[in-house]
Amino acid sequence: MYVKYENRLRDSHGITWNSYLMLQGLLHTVSFLLEPDQFQPLLPGSGCSAGCPELRDTSLKMVDMYWKNLSFSKDLDPQENMHGEELLSMACNVLVQLFWRTKHLGYLLEAILILEFGLTIRRYGTLEIKNILLETVSHHILPQMLKSPLWSDLADLMREYLKFMDDYMREAADLTFVAYRHRNYSKAIEFVLFKERLQNSCQYLMIKVETSILQLKQKADNLEEIERTLENLNFGIELVQLSNEERYEALTLNEDLHSRPWWSPTPDINYLFGQLFFLLLCKNQAGAMQAIVSKAIKRRSFLPRIIYLSTQIAPSSFKENIEANGSVHDTKSVLELKSLLEQYSADLGYPFEEAIKVITGISEGQKSFKDFGSDVLCWMNFAVFFNAWNLCSHHSGEPARERSSQSTWNLVDRLIQRCIKEQLVSSQPPLTCPGSNFPVLVQLVTESCSWHILVIQSYLRSMLPSGKKKKKSVPADQLSAPLSHVIRSSIESLSSAVEEVKKWLDHQLTKSPDESMDVLLSLLQKTGGGEDPGHVFQMVEDFASVGNPELGERISLALQSWNSADVLRKFVKAQHTMLLKFHQMCESKLRLLESLKVSVQHV
Repeated sequence: MYVKYENRLRDSHGITWNSYLMLQGLLHTVSFLLEPDQFQPLLPGSGCSAGCPELRDTSLKMVDMYWKNLSFSKDLDPQENMHGEELLSMACNVLVQLFWRTKHLGYLLEAILILEFGLTIRRYGTLEIKNILLETVSHHILPQMLKSPLWSDLADLMREYLKFMDDYMREAADLTFVAYRHRNYSKAIEFVLFKERLQNSCQYLMIKVETSILQLKQKADNLEEIERTLENLNFGIELVQLSNEERYEALTLNEDLHSRPWWSPTPDINYLFGQLFFLLLCKNQAGAMQAIVSKAIKRRSFLPRIIYLSTQIAPSSFKENIEANGSVHDTKSVLELKSLLEQYSADLGYPFEEAIKVITGISEGQKSFKDFGSDVLCWMNFAVFFNAWNLCSHHSGEPARERSSQSTWNLVDRLIQRCIKEQLVSSQPPLTCPGSNFPVLVQLVTESCSWHILVIQSYLRSMLPSGKKKKKSVPADQLSAPLSHVIRSSIESLSSAVEEVKKWLDHQLTKSPDESMDVLLSLLQKTGGGEDPGHVFQMVEDFASVGNPELGERISLALQSWNSADVLRKFVKAQHTMLLKFHQMCESKLRLLESLKVSVQHV
């Protein structure tokens, strides 16, 4: 199943982004990677003092050896491993190390082209990945897809995964019964343990949670549709129930971290973006990762319920009187929302009050979002929902001073503006900047901004129910007037922030495919200094252009089909598709905000 979606993504979108393509290429070659001790001398931190020229020469020799051994594979079945094909994988590792040392993107591009060249000669026809293998390799693709704007592909991937799991759970009972009936008790126990391992999988729980969140993101521009979606999700109650401590203690991490490349021992770590602190995985790497993943899943499982509570109870804060039969309900909801936010902040490593001080400090410029690394989105979501809670709470959440509802609206507005500004200032074109903060921008717009807009919509609906103008009492007018002012200000702030993202995307999309191709080709051009990338790429091009009857008909035909420009064209097309999808999302948000500007004028 994984390969089916991998092929679909390649065919429909080419390559999504640089790091994703790199992982994809390495996943294809993982079956013939050498054992770690065989290529250990080539890796950073292994005591190898070879400089860049020596490493480049090593990669050239490996590719040359691969070419010289190619003729020995002419009579092999297309599904069989070819002689010396592991040399391409080793050459790729060397080129990635050169990229890590020099930060020259050309080396990374060369590594990708080498892998694609090898796949042209021997491409997998089928790759059976099922049962526990589906768990062990999904970490090569799912984390990147969750942060991308390719929602349709992500939905398909998660839906098929859940279908597989549901089907297997049903089949497991039959398999266990058959084994028991034949008195194969050890096999019956094996089936039971295997089922429990899959049933308690971190990946399984994460995909169930993310499937629900994706549905909310897809409907986020319409409050009524969000409410229907939440109703179908039982208002998020079931997901919160999944987050109990006993369930998380029983979770299993089935990911095979040993199949990952040396520069990315876990999905959240990539040494290519900074200094390499160590090479060997610590013994408790899997345990540490499981704890991190469990906390992340727990926070995400709270979101649907928090969204429901925020949109239902926040509007009650401006009402003059609350009916007696609704008072108890609202109080319970407020307390439940605070409890969830307290657990949310605790999983971020801060008590509730300290977390409030953190976001206040960031909004006032005392701290930077860069200090929180990959937790930026979590903090932004916390700020949005803290505002919703504070609006309907009747006591101060901050010991030092009274916090007005207007101040928390302004706090969220400043945070969104500051965070997006920080991301845009450091943003580079995704095409030539692997590991760019593009995924962070996608998440900020599609989650934090979306949730904040939902709170705004819920207020506007309560202030002007069903769009009908009603005669208000003087006290009600006095309450709604300042609120409508801060809502109007918040809408303007959100529009400004999303518009800045759209302008950045407009600039990226103005480049023609030919211009983008020229940019990539320039990275592979040799300047004559002898230390630039392009040497290995040129060797591969020379090999492909020279006919050799000793290679046999199948390999010769494969070489004739090789076209490096096609690979780069896929690369460019994929980048354009990704940017265009996000651009459409920003336009949708701006249209929604424009409609809210009109609505708030009638309040």
